[in-house]
Amino acid sequence: MIRIGIAGYGNLGRGVEAAVTNSKDMELVGVFTRRDPSALKTVTGIPAFSFDDAKNMQDKIDVMIICGGSANDLPKQTPELAKYFNVIDSFDTHAKIPEHFANVDAVCKESGKVGIISVGWDPGLFSLNRLYGQAVLPNGQDYTFWGKGVSQGHSDAVRRIPGVKNAKQYTIPVEEALQSVRNGENPQLTTRQKHTRECFVVAEEGADLSAIETAIKTMPNYFADYDTTVHFISEEELEREHGGIPHGGRVFRTGVTGLNGEMHHVIEYSLKLDSNPEFTSSVLTAYARAAFRLAEKGDFGCKTVLDIAPSLIHSDSPEDLRKKLL
Repeated sequence: MIRIGIAGYGNLGRGVEAAVTNSKDMELVGVFTRRDPSALKTVTGIPAFSFDDAKNMQDKIDVMIICGGSANDLPKQTPELAKYFNVIDSFDTHAKIPEHFANVDAVCKESGKVGIISVGWDPGLFSLNRLYGQAVLPNGQDYTFWGKGVSQGHSDAVRRIPGVKNAKQYTIPVEEALQSVRNGENPQLTTRQKHTRECFVVAEEGADLSAIETAIKTMPNYFADYDTTVHFISEEELEREHGGIPHGGRVFRTGVTGLNGEMHHVIEYSLKLDSNPEFTSSVLTAYARAAFRLAEKGDFGCKTVLDIAPSLIHSDSPEDLRKKLL
């Protein structure tokens, strides 16, 4: 059995707890938290420990799945925990992945551990599909559409606006753009042409609704480059109609083959997720299996999903996979 520790116990950590419990070759050792461990009640009843005590349990854990946030947690936690454990994280700040990789790689090579970073669906499974598409259709073009789904980072940005009590933001693909790509028309699309954004906002009593809407629609790096719709609703309606965290998206590769490019092809990969963190947790858990197997072989250092052979993430043996899947 692969012994798993969970660092952090929010939505992602609880999802990993469920995924590991449902994996026939894994067992949970414990949750590590920055909160008071004695006050933490886990869903399955596994024990909680102080984050600072993790290093004292090296001999009890094969892989630590780190469930913190990309902005402030993972850049510090992943290199720190990689001193003691094989580690997995879901770092998703795309522009900073090379820097994060280098930091984790240096620690892993010194400690003799495996680190797999940026595991999830994007970055992660979508990254793999972009790679496959480019390799198979080198004369072509990539398209990625996200949603319809809740963007947690954009929702947080709206909640920081003065006068906003609560909010959820949805990213929505523009249907006309989606169909144009699917039809193989290879459109040149701007940011505004690919996605719209829709915000459901609970305002504080007496707040200036017009000012809030303007602040949202003009927010640089979040909403200014998109057509954005803002709805003001009650707290009860937000909880009733927008309580979940669904997401998903599509990756396309369109391209041509033949000596003169006469044959046109469209590759489409799509996800529709009831729960973004639950699904991401399941991807993290699968790649924990790969980290364990690589460590057994002594293949230390930092990896990404682009470096991992597909059979390493499956619970079945290579022999069974060849019988069932080829």
